[in-house]
Amino acid sequence: MRPAALTRKLLRDLWKLRGQALAIAAVVAGGVATWVITFSTIESLETTQRAFYRDYRFTEVFAGVTRAPDRVAARLAQVPGVRALEARVGGQARFAVAGFADPVTARLVSIPAQGAPHLNRLHLRSGRLPEPGRDDEIVISEPFAEAHGLGPGARLEARLEATIQGRRRTLEVVGVGLSPEFVYQIQPGALFPDYERYAIGWMREPVLAAAWDMEGAFNDLVVKLEPGVRPEAVIPAIDRLLAPYGGTGAYGREHQVSHEYLSQELKGLRGSALVVPLLFLGVAAFLLHVVTGRTVQQQREQIAVLKAFGYGNRTVGGHYLLLVALMVLLGALPGLALGAWAGHGMAELYSEFFRFPFLAYRLSPLTAIGAIAVALLAALAGTALAVRRAVALPPAEAMRPEPPASYRPTLVERLGLQRWLDQPTRMILRHLERNPVNAVLSVLGIALAGGLMTVGSFQKDAIDYMIEVQFRLAGREDATVVFTERTARAGLFELVALPGVRAAEPFRAVPVELINGHRRYRTGIQGYEPDARLHRALDTRLQPIRLPPAGLMLSSWIGERLDVGAGDTLTVRLLDGSGDVHRVPVVGTVKEFIGAAAYMRIDALNELLDEAPVLSGAYLSLTPGSAQDVYDRLERRPRVAAITQRQASIDAFLDTMGDTLLVFAFVNTLLAGSIALGVVYNAARLAYSERARELGSLRILGFTRAETAYILLGELALLTVVAIPLSWLIGQGFCSLVSIGLASELYRIPVVIEPSTYGFAAVVIIAAALISAAAIAHRLYRMDLVDVLKVRE
Repeated sequence: MRPAALTRKLLRDLWKLRGQALAIAAVVAGGVATWVITFSTIESLETTQRAFYRDYRFTEVFAGVTRAPDRVAARLAQVPGVRALEARVGGQARFAVAGFADPVTARLVSIPAQGAPHLNRLHLRSGRLPEPGRDDEIVISEPFAEAHGLGPGARLEARLEATIQGRRRTLEVVGVGLSPEFVYQIQPGALFPDYERYAIGWMREPVLAAAWDMEGAFNDLVVKLEPGVRPEAVIPAIDRLLAPYGGTGAYGREHQVSHEYLSQELKGLRGSALVVPLLFLGVAAFLLHVVTGRTVQQQREQIAVLKAFGYGNRTVGGHYLLLVALMVLLGALPGLALGAWAGHGMAELYSEFFRFPFLAYRLSPLTAIGAIAVALLAALAGTALAVRRAVALPPAEAMRPEPPASYRPTLVERLGLQRWLDQPTRMILRHLERNPVNAVLSVLGIALAGGLMTVGSFQKDAIDYMIEVQFRLAGREDATVVFTERTARAGLFELVALPGVRAAEPFRAVPVELINGHRRYRTGIQGYEPDARLHRALDTRLQPIRLPPAGLMLSSWIGERLDVGAGDTLTVRLLDGSGDVHRVPVVGTVKEFIGAAAYMRIDALNELLDEAPVLSGAYLSLTPGSAQDVYDRLERRPRVAAITQRQASIDAFLDTMGDTLLVFAFVNTLLAGSIALGVVYNAARLAYSERARELGSLRILGFTRAETAYILLGELALLTVVAIPLSWLIGQGFCSLVSIGLASELYRIPVVIEPSTYGFAAVVIIAAALISAAAIAHRLYRMDLVDVLKVRE
């Protein structure tokens, strides 16, 4: 009998609170959806990654060497812990694609003279492997093939003009493939992938060995370990055996470029997964606290009657907790469906630049249950105080009406301002001052919704700012030229002499491992001119830094990872084949949002390396309209390994990270907009339910519908106006949390919020208030005066 009675009451309460319940459900749905989107995307990418790595035998250790004889590979295979290895030949080349004018850089990797590779296997999307003995056949990577119309299903009767080690030859594309080694296909030294201008190619080993004078030798090594063996256990032995032949230092999978980028992206996703959904669900918990608290306050007499008839504290408390749970489930189920749909789309978006042969998207029961459980926990935590109040209320006290409010003059009246206000306006101010807690809670709820709107939009501001700083303030060059090997300074003068080149600045780049105690970080030292104008390091005020005569300038990201700053000294191990180790002082930090590197004056770096003044490449400033002619001339120079265009880097940035963040921001904005509407409507609906009797009394006393509507909606308008500036402050705090969660080695999102973003958040809040006001005005117009004036017995 008792459960049936409470069940009927539960359903009646839920129906009576249907407006608030739907508003809360919208908030919960947003939180659950963002949870499902992020965690299901992470789970899908990780599941796909594990399957691809396992099925195509992705190796755990990688090593480069200048030139090692094949007999060394046999000795390396005997190292304890090594299960299998492949000695390969690889290097950089240039492609010329018919119908595409820009230069293309390619990395060529050898496959065995017969059959397919046993490690880091190729997944052929279409076509076949090169025939043994053919020196003019090549398999190209799928992203590059798609960018030039050679994707799966397209005709493969295509030819590439390739320049390999200074020799030009024509290659026939016979296959399009993918490899676990190049899930993230990015040019070394680049910040983002550019599929049109960077390619991976696989050719038979004898062909590449002849091109690079590697017959009977190798310069690249991949190693598969025995199960349970860590890379650190075998790397010292590999380095020791390769050192006499110019070994550049073996490294584990965590430092392999493709895997590292994928890992960093997944790390950023996990960061956003821990921040953004909890922000949404935190707002839902706050909203439920307000609704439950006011519901308990309105149902004091009902609680007293229930206890008088023998219902215990647990039963009464469980009733209200169940009411909250139903509201949460009302939003959680559509949130799951929305999250699964959007999560699949997000995973598809990631698969555009993390190239897997398949996408194993799945929404696991654990993710779905976890989303609902977190939503319930957040809601119950937010309503615990209100439910405790309901349970602790003694029946005799609950039977008594609440003490009347104190009707002393308000602050406005004490200041003598009432003469400037009409009666309805004074009633609004009196009500707010006499119910400060409800007013503050309403303002805070609206401000939280506005803060979420700011989170949804600020990422576009951050992307624009990152492009401005990285590609227009720091990097102002039109093109970057990289040589096949270090070059005397005379090479710079040759570049300056090219028609169309206005200016050229040299740079020297060397791969290193920075060491501070047990902390290690693999990166590169970039050497610049002290008065560089085309490519500069910036301080925290975005002013150009004049590099000091000696010492390292570190990216602040590296400084934090190594726990070093100005005045400390780092151990620098060169990874250029020499194996030299140096102690270098740190003289300062550099502000960077994209990538992480170390910087020195080029002459100081040359001196550190004990070499003559040489350079690795140059930054070029071109005269307008001359770019294509300059590229054509550079293409004919055998010492030019790669040419990068600044605008192409910006486009690649927008096509990869930019697109991902903007899609994520768009989804967040939509969800935040629905939450804003739910929060504002909930505040208006609660105000109406609490003041319906009072407004009905005013109607009986002669107030018009317009006047009563003004009293209620004017209060809502005033609360909204007060909440908007507070929402900007809260939004800035939310954006800081998101920035911290997304920070990775690839990029750091700056907390940059444009006035237009604040304005957009304010407009959405105002629009939500207007929609809510229209709904409440409709209720006021249809108010049944007899019903609202009934005395509760």
